[in-house]
Amino acid sequence: MSAKILDGAALAKSIRADVAQRAGKLAAAGRAPGLAVILVGDDPGSAIYVRNKVKDCEEAGIRSTLDRLSASTEQSALLARIRELNDDDAIDGILVQLPLPPQIDPFTVIETISPAKDVDGFHVASAGALMTGQPGFRPCTPYGVMRLLGQAGAELRGAEAVVVGRSNIVGKPQALLLLQADATVTICHSRTRDLAAHTRRADILVAAVGRARMITGDMIKPGAIVIDVGMNRDENGKLCGDVDFDSASRVASWITPVPGGVGPMTRAMLLVNTIEAAERKQESHDA
Repeated sequence: MSAKILDGAALAKSIRADVAQRAGKLAAAGRAPGLAVILVGDDPGSAIYVRNKVKDCEEAGIRSTLDRLSASTEQSALLARIRELNDDDAIDGILVQLPLPPQIDPFTVIETISPAKDVDGFHVASAGALMTGQPGFRPCTPYGVMRLLGQAGAELRGAEAVVVGRSNIVGKPQALLLLQADATVTICHSRTRDLAAHTRRADILVAAVGRARMITGDMIKPGAIVIDVGMNRDENGKLCGDVDFDSASRVASWITPVPGGVGPMTRAMLLVNTIEAAERKQESHDA
């Protein structure tokens, strides 16, 4: 068996085109959508992510603003800027790039963002909405994974889904989204005993633990759909995922590559959340 490739880059391109069409309708109605991005410090990885996000906005017809703050910025100054953006009617979404410098508490920052502008889907209000099945912003990476599973034609109802990783950003919300789709979900983590016993049962396997090539082909059920959220560097400095692609692709039915799988989808779903925020605001103004 040779797995089919789930091309996140191609699907993301299609999603960006749809967002651009929706943004055009809003602009024609006199209200172009807007995203505010805040970058604190000079982390090179964060700078690349932010540059790509700003570029995505431009291509999709979403107006973006970028605040570049020094690594010595005090938390109070950052919170004050977020509150200004909360009150700015031209801004539909606010994104504060993580990680933040040590003097700034990320939880406080996230909770200061208005839930109506929480396009990252990290606010407690967003997490609560996801937990209870209410409308709200979904974290971009798990949201993108669900779209990839749809692209693969995955039958989630009744399927055995295993999520390896329990972070608030990916693992936990991913499990909840799969549960909402009627999958039977197991969450595994660094303390899980006999991890392979769980992963070999999975019809859907999502690896989001941050350990290079941790999931090997002998840990995968033949025919499973494998989603690799990991973004790591191996011993040679080469970019790789949490899944050993070579061995896994000989067992799985579908698999995401790294890079080109989940990463582009994460960025695309940020645009989706932003356009949804703008559309909600427009609907409330028209009501």
